[in-house]
This record gives sequence, structure tokens and C-alpha cells, in this order.
Amino acid sequence: MSKTLVLIDALNLVRRIFAIESNQENITSVNNTAQRVSSAAIKLLRLTSASHAVAVFDGNESWRYHYYDKYKATRKPMPATLSENMQIIEQSFEQCGIPVYKPEHDEADDIIATLATKAATANVNVVIISTDKGFLPHLTQNIRLYDYFQKTWIDKEQVEIKFGVNQNQLTELWAMAGDKTNDIPGIAGIGLKTAQKLLGEYGKFEFILNSNSLKPSEKKENSNWHRRFHKK
Repeated sequence: MSKTLVLIDALNLVRRIFAIESNQENITSVNNTAQRVSSAAIKLLRLTSASHAVAVFDGNESWRYHYYDKYKATRKPMPATLSENMQIIEQSFEQCGIPVYKPEHDEADDIIATLATKAATANVNVVIISTDKGFLPHLTQNIRLYDYFQKTWIDKEQVEIKFGVNQNQLTELWAMAGDKTNDIPGIAGIGLKTAQKLLGEYGKFEFILNSNSLKPSEKKENSNWHRRFHKK
């Protein structure tokens, strides 16, 4: 019997459910959210026929903030009522038989991507529950992504239609054009359409950098970006 590991991007699910509450300063809103989270978790376990599951939360500021101090700088903080009563939400997962994992510093995205990759390598089917586009580059035959709110499975064809590039070009697309969701700037003078066009024509950033289609000033800026992007 094949195994299926369900990895729930916990705060991605919880915060969207909590957002529909009319009075977010009342503890009742947290209790209502907990009930909806429990209901969602049960539906997801049934939908995926999960043999294993875990709800992964974010830790405190991850390595990303140290690498780039403006990361998520304009992101609204979690409502105090929710953050102060998160144990109620955690219990709603645990009561459904789903263990909760809270890393000390790492983001849920990094933990989920790591677990998904390792599990898929061991021939375990993986389902990631999230609306986060950051998981799209990880899609394989063994790693699937499900949007609970749209009730939709995301596949490679949808990625190409939505973003205008192949799945394996997504990381360079966002690095070149920027990612407003996480407050990450792109390359000066390179917008989304230009990045799509260049990647479509040349395939990889290194080929774009070596092409004759860029102005000398753009090539200098892009060369500086390339060094920063690959520095770790």
C-alpha cells in the first residue's frame, strides 16, 4: 500500500480562515477559527487518503531576515487575538490526529519543502496544502499542491499559463522581476513582462547575461545581481 504524506502550511490555512471573522478582537473568533480549521483538516485527510500528516508552523525570524533585512517588511503582523491564543488552533489540529511542528527559527516553507523532497525521494506521495506560490518549483510526479480555498490541484500546465514560463524558470523569474508578496526587489529596469520574454527567448539567466540584447548599463546591473543571487 502506497504512503501519502500531507504537509499543511498551517498559518497559511489558519490566517485565511481567521480573516473571515467579523470581530477579530474577540476570543470567540479564535474558537470559531479552531472549529473551521478542525473541519478543514478532516476534509483534507479524507480527500488525500493520507497515511501521514503534519501541520507545520513558522518559527521566529528565519535566516531570510538576516540575509535580507527588508524581507516581508510591509507584511501585516498577525492579529494579537490570534497570536496570543495560538495554542487553541494547535489543539484543533492535534484533535484530528495531526501532529504540530513548530521550528525554533525556520519558516514553515523551508521545513515543508525539505520534508517533501526527502519523502518523494523515498517514493512517498506528498501533498502540500497551501496557497503559497513558493512551493510551485517543487512540483513533481510525487509532490502535489492543493489549494484548499479554491478546491483546486495545481499542476505544471497551470503554472505555465499563470506565470508565462516553465516551472523550472520560476525562481529566476521572481528573482529578476521581484516578488512584492515578500518585499523582494527585482533587477532595476526588468519588469515581469521583460523577464518572461527574456527567459522565453534564452531559457536561463546566465544565457541572458551573455546575450547581446542587453544594454551595457543593464548588463552591469544584471552581473551585480547575478553575483548577489548566487552568494550564500
